[in-house]
Amino acid sequence: MEVVPAWAPAVGFTLLPHAGGVLGSKITKKEIPVWYQSLQKPSWCPPNWVFAPVWGTLYTSMGYGSYLVWKELGGFNEKSVVPLGLYAGQLALNWAWTPIFFGAHKIGWGLATLLLTTGATTATTASWYNIHKTAAYLMVPYLAWLTIVSTLNYRIWKDNCNKK
Repeated sequence: MEVVPAWAPAVGFTLLPHAGGVLGSKITKKEIPVWYQSLQKPSWCPPNWVFAPVWGTLYTSMGYGSYLVWKELGGFNEKSVVPLGLYAGQLALNWAWTPIFFGAHKIGWGLATLLLTTGATTATTASWYNIHKTAAYLMVPYLAWLTIVSTLNYRIWKDNCNKK
């Protein structure tokens, strides 16, 4: 008797990153109309509506990539500790950004969190490459987006550092 359907891990791993995104969106929605709107942003800042679909797509691809690594390594075991541990670390850093930036209005700390996230994501991607190349490639758009949002966070920090 099969306790867990064969498709359940793929769905669970794919949806897991969205948990932090859903929780973070509650903070973001409250802060966008007043606090975030009041900040000076560069001319190339994407419109607000772009962020949710981009993050949704990236969370789905990284989540599925983590499933591929988990499956390739035979589940949670000694071989999966480093690649999935790095993944969990970068995901926790990713989820921490929203309460730091939007919740606490700590723009500089948000930037520091993004830079740590980018480092952890780079390490995750490198560790996945020799395990499952497709999983590693699924992280590349996320790394590109982290570069964009880190640059955006930096600009917002520099352009608003004298603002209360």
